[in-house]
Amino acid sequence: MKTFVVGGAVRDELLGKSVTDRDWVVVGATPEEMAAAGFKPVGRDFPVFLHPRTHEEYALARTERKIGRGYKGFTVYAAPEVSLEADLARRDLTINAMARDEDGRLIDPFGGARDLREGVLRHVSEAFAEDPVRILRTARFAARFRFRIAEETLALMRRMVGSGEVEHLVAERVWQEVARGLGEAHPERMLDALEDCGALARLLPGARAAREALARAAAAGAPLTVRFALLGWYGEEAAASALCERLRVPNAEQELALLASRLRESIRSAAEAPAAALLALLRAGDALRRPERFAELLAVARFAEPGPATERGCGRLERSMHAAAAVDAAAIARGAPSTLEIAARLENARLKAIAATIDA
Repeated sequence: MKTFVVGGAVRDELLGKSVTDRDWVVVGATPEEMAAAGFKPVGRDFPVFLHPRTHEEYALARTERKIGRGYKGFTVYAAPEVSLEADLARRDLTINAMARDEDGRLIDPFGGARDLREGVLRHVSEAFAEDPVRILRTARFAARFRFRIAEETLALMRRMVGSGEVEHLVAERVWQEVARGLGEAHPERMLDALEDCGALARLLPGARAAREALARAAAAGAPLTVRFALLGWYGEEAAASALCERLRVPNAEQELALLASRLRESIRSAAEAPAAALLALLRAGDALRRPERFAELLAVARFAEPGPATERGCGRLERSMHAAAAVDAAAIARGAPSTLEIAARLENARLKAIAATIDA
């Protein structure tokens, strides 16, 4: 039985990055031998075990064979005779198909170290085409490392899109890769890669408009909620809603994206809007109950349309929100004879407070 560190840990170590998590491949062992050595089985689709002390993942060397469409259309073969090279050959990109043995020797049968030095994303074999998720993974690595995609790999990705493979992607896997790609240092490069292979219009329709805004948001370290909401800023709410439903986007990201598309025009006009319109916008954005989310909405606007008009409008909205929140609702309630009167007095007090501060 021999063990090897594989994949991202080897890649990142060669890039000079800190490595905290390691994946291991075990050659020459059976599940029974792993269990006898104290490893805990955790894999459902293939034999993966947790080390009894470090709790790192150890997977038996395996090969895969395509038997159907989509992410789950594979049969896995794991046995003691499967070699390390055969296991590495099933991986997506050469930079992820390297290993180190127990003595630290680099094992690189597909030229991953060379591609790493040259900044190239290249598929290991034609088996790349068997898993459409690899289109998204390649685009995500383009966003992370700013590497170029090899021409032959880009051609293969185009053929995969043309064959309809992306239509069989599981929504959760698409969202997982998209979210990771949006969170990278250069998410606009993910959009470029998906557009170059023809997948962008199918997976993220309308996202191209957000390219430059995403670059600005990433440079500022904006959270995922803001980055995803930029995809909703440029289109109609119905389109943003359809995208969120199709990808099963989590609530926080979905809510902000829909707010961005719904309130875009009102935010655009906030630079010159009267106090009543600003208060209505605060109410529509639930700003007084959820000021943090409203602040993220204004960040979306600033990344989407930077400039004096947006900054003036967002500044007026921020001042309006603070002024309205400072109104003592409890004091007003104590002096009013009815619920309707409380609401009217509170509205009037907030309008006066906003009017007094918006252009201060």
